[in-house]
Amino acid sequence: MILRRAKGTIFVAKNKILMVAFHFPPFSGSSGVQRTLRFCQYLPISDWLPLVLSANSRAYEKTSNELLSEIPSSVEVRRVFALDSARHLSIFGRHSSLLATPDRWISWAIAAIPSGYFFIKKHRPKLIWSTYPLATTHLIAYSLHKLTKIPWVADFRDPMVEKDPRDGQWMPSNKLVRRARLYIEKKAVNNASRLIFCTEGARRICMERYPNIDTRKLFVIPNGFDEGTFREAEEDSAYYKNDTPITLLHSGFLYNSPDRDPSHFFEAISLLKSEGKISGKTFRVLLRACGYENEYRTISEQKNISDIILIEPAIQYKEAIREMMAVDGLLIFQGYTSNPAIPAKIYEYLRAKRPIFALADKDGDTAEFLLSIGVDDIAPLDDTQQIKNKLELFLKKISRNLINKIPDEIIMLYSRENETKRLASIFDGIIKDGAR
Repeated sequence: MILRRAKGTIFVAKNKILMVAFHFPPFSGSSGVQRTLRFCQYLPISDWLPLVLSANSRAYEKTSNELLSEIPSSVEVRRVFALDSARHLSIFGRHSSLLATPDRWISWAIAAIPSGYFFIKKHRPKLIWSTYPLATTHLIAYSLHKLTKIPWVADFRDPMVEKDPRDGQWMPSNKLVRRARLYIEKKAVNNASRLIFCTEGARRICMERYPNIDTRKLFVIPNGFDEGTFREAEEDSAYYKNDTPITLLHSGFLYNSPDRDPSHFFEAISLLKSEGKISGKTFRVLLRACGYENEYRTISEQKNISDIILIEPAIQYKEAIREMMAVDGLLIFQGYTSNPAIPAKIYEYLRAKRPIFALADKDGDTAEFLLSIGVDDIAPLDDTQQIKNKLELFLKKISRNLINKIPDEIIMLYSRENETKRLASIFDGIIKDGAR
């Protein structure tokens, strides 16, 4: 038994778990960092002490030291050699596809498997847990499971392989990468004690692909928000605003693809402006860390909405949370190709308690989730006219304070602490059942 401190309270964690995670501080740029970090913080409350096997920082495209101080001092982190094939192993900007199969960080497995084995021998954890979106992470965990016979929990989050529901195209399109991911996925289905997903849609894809799977070992634990971070943000009243213009925020990447393409949104804003219904004096859209900044600036200038569209660089995570709580409304972009997924930022948006306007397919998990909690300001990502009509109505509702508030008891269901309790109960069930 290990005596440790978490959130100011003494806990005795009797069980150890090896958590294999590429996305871990100081990595920056993915919600996966928050998922693993918060599990590490809250699992000891439920008698589970995490040990983390991750990659060295050279493998990360972007890093930030902001969250390093939030890793609990009693959580031992082992960072091992890893390279990004696209950056470290390319010649004249090109690299072999074999060095990027199942992903660009396959080199991580070379050091992680032996290092993880000796990590296990030293600490003797009762479980191994690994988390996507890097398929290599599951490959490492599978190898360690086979070497040690310790039960394995595979946190898939989103599907590793999908098919476009409209044109039937597979994602990823590269056959070699797709086959490698399906191979790893099948190993998890056949060998992991439990499979965890972020949405019912992702869980359903797994059941359809493997109709003989025991559905009792499939669980859904969505992404969430960290209550402690939001409470800190609430204490800083300087970030709250009551003045005009009405400001809507999208925090995070946008893509020039059916997944998160903002072009129809830009066109709808252009139409509203040309009709005299909005202007730069009454309405602003803040795109924070959206990527493709130059391209979006060009588009906004061409459509004569550069006074409305503000494109700003990335900021620290806690600053981003404070910004979410300061604006008048929050934007979600989620096209039909991501119907089985729900953006992780939705749960932080909920806790920010600001109105949400979603551009999402009506048949996707995002729209279904928002409707289930009373958010109905939704328009298809690829329908300019519907976006225009819905956005105009949304802005009127904001100006007249007619947005329905989501009850706190619903919001708190998605706190990281509550979701970690659910995860710990899954771990407890594996130990109780003696599953391998």
